[in-house]
Amino acid sequence: MNSALKRLLGAGAAVATGATALLGTGAGTAEAAGRAHCDRAERPIWSEGPSRNVTARHCSVPDQDHPWYTVEFDTLVQPHQKNDYVDGGVERTGTLHDRSIRCMGYTTDKDTVNWFGCLPRLRHVS
Repeated sequence: MNSALKRLLGAGAAVATGATALLGTGAGTAEAAGRAHCDRAERPIWSEGPSRNVTARHCSVPDQDHPWYTVEFDTLVQPHQKNDYVDGGVERTGTLHDRSIRCMGYTTDKDTVNWFGCLPRLRHVS
């Protein structure tokens, strides 16, 4: 193999390695930017388990779109519904403190953020 071809292949490998390193760094930054914090939120518990939606207030949300968001709550209230109807009433209410969940996206309305597509993960409720 001639020396010009070796140099060309070496340069290509260096560019590919550098691009991979940059992509890895960018992915870490994107994950960190996909974090949000809310003071208080409510996630109803139905007969089938926790709702995939969370209604929160006083949130800091990322300024860019991400495929998933990690949302941290100071207080997450979970009303256990009597039945599967919104107007059916609440049987009891539990509270989780310092809780984080992952959600697919959100919509905003004034000071309320509605998180949707949240994973149904539960821990001890007080």
